Amino acid sequence: MATIAVTDASFAADVLNSDKPVLVDFWADWCGPCKMIAPALEEISEELAGQVTIAKMDIMESTDTPSKFNVQSIPLMMLFKNGEPVAQKLGAAPKGQLKAWLESVL
Repeated sequence: MATIAVTDASFAADVLNSDKPVLVDFWADWCGPCKMIAPALEEISEELAGQVTIAKMDIMESTDTPSKFNVQSIPLMMLFKNGEPVAQKLGAAPKGQLKAWLESVL
């Protein structure tokens, strides 16, 4: 399963009400490190399909949700379980590190 795009309008349905964990990648088009990790997140979404949904939220297009969760720096990955944020990772990292972190908090 590829990553999905979420917006302020779809956040509750796609993330908060999901029946499985959702990793939200808060990003922006002008963010170099965000672009660096995008391919890794796509691969991880395929490798961990069924265990976690990986969603991407453009903070320039959707501003309410990042503000609500106090997103001040990007890329910021926030894991939600049962509608609650349970873990977060700030900054770019190699795919292996991202996947290991995600598996450790799932």
